[in-house]
Amino acid sequence: MEAANTDEIQLRHVEKDVLIPKMMREKAKERCVEKVEAFNHCCKDSGFLMVFKCREQNSALKECLTTHYRDPVFFEQCKQEYIQEKLEFLRTGVAPKNRKQKLPTSM
Repeated sequence: MEAANTDEIQLRHVEKDVLIPKMMREKAKERCVEKVEAFNHCCKDSGFLMVFKCREQNSALKECLTTHYRDPVFFEQCKQEYIQEKLEFLRTGVAPKNRKQKLPTSM
């Protein structure tokens, strides 16, 4: 079987509008990890007053995430990664999350 060109893969609406953006959100959180941790730390320390006390951390986190969400290069990277995962699933029948799990070493 000949390898498919990732540029020729037709994506469904749900893949372009739901699944790839979900991947982008997860990866953006990894790229904004310091801002996520600062916001979480502030929220834990502030209790019910977090809405007022953590505005600065919340704004910084939103700005970082939004920068990635609006980046067309980042979208294309996530799209290509999604396509590679899809092709690998079609080839092997194993979902990406199951491929990453370690197999038991003893039975």
